[in-house]
Amino acid sequence: MFKILGADQKEYGPVSADQIRQWVAQARANGQTKAQAAGSTDWKPLAEIPEFADALRAAASPGGRPSSPAGSVPPPRASGLAITSLVLGCLGILTCGITSLFGLILGIIALVRINKSNGQLGGHGLALAGTIVSGAFLLLAPIPAALLLPAMAKSKQKASSIQCMNNIKQLNLGLMMYATDNKDLFPTGTSWCDLIMPYEQASQPFVCPQGKPGQRSHYALNAKLIGHELKDVQAPAETVLVFETDGGWNVAGGRELLPADPRHGGVYGVGFVDGHAEMVRSARLQKLRWDP
Repeated sequence: MFKILGADQKEYGPVSADQIRQWVAQARANGQTKAQAAGSTDWKPLAEIPEFADALRAAASPGGRPSSPAGSVPPPRASGLAITSLVLGCLGILTCGITSLFGLILGIIALVRINKSNGQLGGHGLALAGTIVSGAFLLLAPIPAALLLPAMAKSKQKASSIQCMNNIKQLNLGLMMYATDNKDLFPTGTSWCDLIMPYEQASQPFVCPQGKPGQRSHYALNAKLIGHELKDVQAPAETVLVFETDGGWNVAGGRELLPADPRHGGVYGVGFVDGHAEMVRSARLQKLRWDP
């Protein structure tokens, strides 16, 4: 095995004697190119090393390739895996370390291939940097994840609350439309869901995104209004019309049906006779008006 001193005065290798003969044949090295044998400390021109004499004569013959200037061995090509490893490692800051996992794997593969290439592959520094950067981001990945998860959970909670409020508003509207078409009477508690179905939009407003799975409805009708007309309600903006419950179809009752654990961060979705909806905290439940 030999080391080669390139035109840039950098050492390349170790490479095999066959590889050097191939470079000579390709005019990438010549007799003045300096080489150092394994175990030696002396640099010698290839012309002074007997085992390359035949290759040099063949290159200098009329049918051979023209000689190149001394030390014309080009630097090895950079490993594409090494470059990719570094890029993926750096992208870990934007992907919470996901790309860094691939960067670490590619960096290790690149290092192995470079070490086995006998000087034909370069980019050892890039591969090492990619491996280190990727590993560092993998170790640090839990930190941004820990910061993002609460924000994501809060965003999801807000989205579900908005959907629940929209559901309640649609149910309010359906109940009001039913009453208008039926002598201003509220529907019966045993069939109110069925009775307002024709008044609801194609989207299903009975299911809360945070409700128990498998339930057809997560809302109940205020049973105190059954049998009454709209004109009987003294304070429509304060009187409960529909409210959240654990689940069931055609459910009617009072505050005892509210979920034991609020589904939306400590608040309950409530719809009022005037058509508006609110998210109500537990402390305010006792102040809600249930009687007409």
